[in-house]
Amino acid sequence: MEKINLKPLAQLAQHVPPPRALVHIFARTRFLVVAVIVTIIVFTWSRVSSSASSLEWACYGPGLSPLEISPSEFAAWHQHRNTPILANKHDPIDVNSKSIGSYNLNRITTGKDALRNKERVLLLTPLRDAALFLPQYFEIISRISYPHDLIDLGFLVSDSTDDTLAILAMELDTLQSNSDPKIPFHSAVIIEKDFGTQFSQSIEDRHSFKAQGPRRMGMGKARNFLLYSTLRPEHSWVMWRDVDITESPENIIQDFIAHDKDIIVPNVWFHRLDEQGEDIEGRFDYNSWIESKEGRALRKTLPVDTVLAEGYKEFNTSRTYLALMGDWRKDKDVEVELDGIGGVTILVKADVHRAGINFPSYAFENQAETEGFARMAKRAGYQVIGLPNYVVWHIDTAEKEKIKQHAVYNQSP
Repeated sequence: MEKINLKPLAQLAQHVPPPRALVHIFARTRFLVVAVIVTIIVFTWSRVSSSASSLEWACYGPGLSPLEISPSEFAAWHQHRNTPILANKHDPIDVNSKSIGSYNLNRITTGKDALRNKERVLLLTPLRDAALFLPQYFEIISRISYPHDLIDLGFLVSDSTDDTLAILAMELDTLQSNSDPKIPFHSAVIIEKDFGTQFSQSIEDRHSFKAQGPRRMGMGKARNFLLYSTLRPEHSWVMWRDVDITESPENIIQDFIAHDKDIIVPNVWFHRLDEQGEDIEGRFDYNSWIESKEGRALRKTLPVDTVLAEGYKEFNTSRTYLALMGDWRKDKDVEVELDGIGGVTILVKADVHRAGINFPSYAFENQAETEGFARMAKRAGYQVIGLPNYVVWHIDTAEKEKIKQHAVYNQSP
């Protein structure tokens, strides 16, 4: 059995301080302070080391060096921890001034879904010595089926010698005060503006050849004053209606909107009783027409300030008239493209007017007012459409000479 040499252990024990000396050393204040500091350092380091793998720095990236992170870990971090980039960030601008308004015309729609989109219609009528026709006019428009709360009315009274203004005000007040909520319109406005027109409103003077140029140019000015005084940003459509209409379909606005054309007009006829009391359906509006070769050739010979007028022997244009086409008993939706239009009833997309297409109060391509309006619109690339079988009825003006010249034909499209 091998013996263990205990002599080195005995020698080591001689160098170890006695227990009382050790207690004295560990109880000293300096030693205790050093021990506390070392303990705090060790504890803090262990905490930092244990969470280093999940630590993400505030600037960018996970808590791993590029040499330690795997491609999959790098992709996962980028997928969920994309660094946001804010460029030109602005807070909303809050404008509180009551003198500043804002309209976004990009939100104004014009199309077949007018009812669903609640598209607003501006209905305009120029008036001069029209007191006799106003009661029937308001009776007709009160039956329009397009929602009245989407329609604004506008009137321009000019150079009148009768009670047009007074009767207009009374009729409007009666209409807008109606207890039936479906009758009053959204709004109504009356514009007064005299232009110094001297022509008589008698049938003979209004429709004489001599009066046509000045009369049409004056009417163009009146329409423009009315348009620019009443058109508002919220309007999608503008309907022009003469005051002397006797019959008109109640759904005329919806019917016209369904075609979704820039400019559209109906055919215009009138009723007349002959000596036997039979109803004769006469054709009225010869300002809606399709240009002819003869008309183009004639225009080349005329001074630029000459205004052509239809239905007079002084200028034979040989144009095709909407009034001599169609029949109200046939398909009302048949369309023909026109080069000139009359003003008895017109539906226009409001943006056409906003684009600057108005009613020339001067000779534009030898036409003025509504015919010049059609010329201008076509020059700008807009559609001008007539409905030969859709009839609005005008008063019988008893223009016997004009009727003899234009016999009643039935040239169906």
